[in-house]
Amino acid sequence: MTGRTLSLYISKRFLKSILALFLFAAVLILLFDVLELVRRGGDREGFSLLRIAAISALRVPLLLEQVIPFAVLFGSIWAFVTLSRSLELVVARAAGISAWQFTAPALLTGLFIGVAAVIGYNPGAVYLQQKSDEVAEGLFSVEQTYLLEGSGEVWLRQNGTDGESVLHARHTSGQGASLNGVTIFSFDRQGQFSERIEARRAVLAEGMWRLTDAVVYAVDTDPQHYGNYSVSTFLTPTEVKESIGSPESISFWSLPRFIELSQRAGLPAYRYSLQYQTLLAKPLLLVAMIVIAAAVSLRVSRFGGIGRLIVWGIIAGFVLYAVSEVSKDLGGAGIVPTTVAAWAPGVFGVLMGFTILLNQEDG
Repeated sequence: MTGRTLSLYISKRFLKSILALFLFAAVLILLFDVLELVRRGGDREGFSLLRIAAISALRVPLLLEQVIPFAVLFGSIWAFVTLSRSLELVVARAAGISAWQFTAPALLTGLFIGVAAVIGYNPGAVYLQQKSDEVAEGLFSVEQTYLLEGSGEVWLRQNGTDGESVLHARHTSGQGASLNGVTIFSFDRQGQFSERIEARRAVLAEGMWRLTDAVVYAVDTDPQHYGNYSVSTFLTPTEVKESIGSPESISFWSLPRFIELSQRAGLPAYRYSLQYQTLLAKPLLLVAMIVIAAAVSLRVSRFGGIGRLIVWGIIAGFVLYAVSEVSKDLGGAGIVPTTVAAWAPGVFGVLMGFTILLNQEDG
């Protein structure tokens, strides 16, 4: 009973610390995001503070997904330090409880947060991001849409009833169903170049791209301006999302289907597979953060040195972040298997933390 009570108490302390830091980061990001959106869209038609606040509040959860590992790291350091300063860990050691025993509840808490982040938080954040794009519709200019969208320039080759065409867009939203800054090079059924189209925006409809504010440059006529213009396509929304959609804009539960569709089409699925494996490995990454926090915090309870604690905690967190980013780049390019690229940072962090703990506690 005593062991279970102590474990629940430690888990509760860690959960509170991690959630407090996460909410603090959420408030800061939301504040700066609202200020930036106000600066960018303050002179636009349809601007209102309520609309800007809604846009930011809906898109911030997806941005915060990158903050979760750091919230766990620094929240765990905070929890260990407060437990040490209140002499609770000292009393636990005096009662014969080892560092491994009072670290175990913290690790289980990190595992729980990781699983919840993958199966619940990620799909919810992706859904809210899509709603944010809908609320922001028409408020920002083409040059400003990068503030709201996670994908960059794309090239797409397609076919339609009028012939083939090559499509270039500066920004995408709606998982590729809406394009901004569009240029289309159209060819006839014989493969001869027929016209170049530049449009402010393109939205995928059934069997066609609907262009807004388009200028058509044909071979034998002067440029013509159209408020609305259409270009035929055989692409379906699913195929467009698979071709140019950002992996981060797809929820955890939908990624396996996109991977399967890509493989059936003979297209490389590195990005989607990497994103899926990265989400699966997130609980291990959070456990690694807690192990690292224990490694740099438990020494303080005996030897002091809060400044050294903060420095080493920050260094350890950013080293693990750098390893994670390098692994993603290698996995996304297909240089290393996506499974290795996604799971290596977590394994590296756990091994590094346990090595330091073993040296401190049992070495």
